[in-house]
Amino acid sequence: MSTLRPKYFLLLSSTLCLSLLTACAPQESKPLPPVEIDARTTCDLDGMLLADYPGPKAQIHYAGQADPTFFCDTVELFNTLLAPEQIKAIRAVYVQDMGRADWEQPKGHWIEAKGALFVLGSKRHGSMGPTIATFSAESDAQVFREKWGGKLLRYHEIKRDMVDLSGGALHDSKM
Repeated sequence: MSTLRPKYFLLLSSTLCLSLLTACAPQESKPLPPVEIDARTTCDLDGMLLADYPGPKAQIHYAGQADPTFFCDTVELFNTLLAPEQIKAIRAVYVQDMGRADWEQPKGHWIEAKGALFVLGSKRHGSMGPTIATFSAESDAQVFREKWGGKLLRYHEIKRDMVDLSGGALHDSKM
């Protein structure tokens, strides 16, 4: 019986240490809910007020950062995500479902970007000019495409050369 005690003690100690380490670890893996924009919410890239402009908005929740980084346009979002210097750990990325949100004054209807559908190259403009429309349902994306044109893409199909920012701010008369 004396040979079992050290083994039992070792097993119990190991289990207790593992439990304590797990309990003390940061809870970065818990999903973060999207944060709603208001009249004072600004784009982190250019300071534009999100509520003043049409089209889908976006937000990134970075690990270790309490507040999300907001974007007044989905092209800005992807330009940031696909930048070679983007090395921050990301916990969540949200875009607005434009099948449910009002294009002119989008509020709410946040969806996870990785599961969204995107329409690139439509005639519909957002805050920075040509934008990428975002949808949760393929039927909504197809209706949008029929009216406004564009190509339907999935998250992983959007590439860096598709999200050039040189056209938007240079031609924005409201800035």
